[in-house]
Amino acid sequence: MERKERPFDVISQLAALRRYARSLVRNSDDAEDLVHDALLRAYEKKQSFRRGGNLRTWLLSILHNAHIDRVRQDRSLARRHEEAAVETEQSLQAAQEHAVRLQQVRDAFFHLPEEQREALHLVAIEDLSYQEAATALGIPMGTLMSRISRARAQLREFEEKAPRASGLRLIGGNGNEGN
Repeated sequence: MERKERPFDVISQLAALRRYARSLVRNSDDAEDLVHDALLRAYEKKQSFRRGGNLRTWLLSILHNAHIDRVRQDRSLARRHEEAAVETEQSLQAAQEHAVRLQQVRDAFFHLPEEQREALHLVAIEDLSYQEAATALGIPMGTLMSRISRARAQLREFEEKAPRASGLRLIGGNGNEGN
């Protein structure tokens, strides 16, 4: 019994797509997101695939274009974040301990990967629903939820490692340090 090859069998191309995505982004989680986005684009544009055409080449091209779009989006977002940071730094300083803690949390937030930071920002700060945030970012809701989950896990890890201020005390050479 001979098996008929289906003209739009993307499942057989997943390994090649994942390898190429990993080489582009150098991170397995981001690579999976990139493959997911590329497959979504491929299914949306399925009617533009020519029968008899090379499916692998077509899919790799879509993956590459999705990566280029992400790089451009990341650069644009980085510029917006830098501009927002300049605006934030012009605000009034809070009490010392609070200002230090706030700066630590801000730094931890800005050290999140860009995709996670933008997803968390839209949901936690802009108060968008998951569906609204996914639509705004142009990603599936599952991808958004995954990014938010990873971002929150990294922030929790930061919170567990961050030193807690236990009050200020003077340390000097007058012999009263232990009192």
